[in-house]
Amino acid sequence: MSLQNKTAILTGAGKGIGKAAAIALAKEGVHLGLIARNSADLESLHQQLQSEHGVRVFFAAADVADKAQVDAAVSALTEQLGSVDILINNAGTATFGTVVDMDPAEWERIIQVNLMGTYYVSRAVLPTMLKQNEGSIINIASTAGERGFATGSAYCASKFAVLGFTEALLQEVRKSNIRVTALTPSTVNTELAANAGLSIGDEDRMMQPEDVAELITAALKLPHRVFVKTAGIWTTNPQ
Repeated sequence: MSLQNKTAILTGAGKGIGKAAAIALAKEGVHLGLIARNSADLESLHQQLQSEHGVRVFFAAADVADKAQVDAAVSALTEQLGSVDILINNAGTATFGTVVDMDPAEWERIIQVNLMGTYYVSRAVLPTMLKQNEGSIINIASTAGERGFATGSAYCASKFAVLGFTEALLQEVRKSNIRVTALTPSTVNTELAANAGLSIGDEDRMMQPEDVAELITAALKLPHRVFVKTAGIWTTNPQ
């Protein structure tokens, strides 16, 4: 299925997986609305995508953990893009520590960004998709949402919740021809992973942001009648 001239909103677009996904989608001819906290990162990517791929690109700086900022950003982007065919909920954060040692405020921040951010952006974009009776939502989860590990209580809880949210949402919107998908990559070689203190090891042998971006575009190209739950991707038939 061609993605040419589709429109997408992408969160966490300034770096890592988000930036790689934006580039991959632009190569497919997708017009983009980019959301991230850092305006400078968005401006740089905006110029790159427009000059290299000729697609329409708009951006809005926002913290996805703040509902008011999300609503304002999505409103501005949908006004510029018109219809929204695709939503990629990619923004995320990670900190690791034991339940006793981690500051409760940091624990809550991880839930706010990873779970509530996914909810806030989905809730803001869904009315447009429901009105047009079509759309695709991809939530970037993690293998940490499938099995827990020591020092990962906040991150694992947030990603388990993203998977639960994904499954519940797809049951709500499947009859409106909206497909909801979760991708569950393991550790990806990103600045986020390095800053969180994850052991990167041999970077050349690790999953790269471009690998996840390729998986995102492949998932979007699947016919809506296809059901897949393998290789770190699970989705459902909306029909």
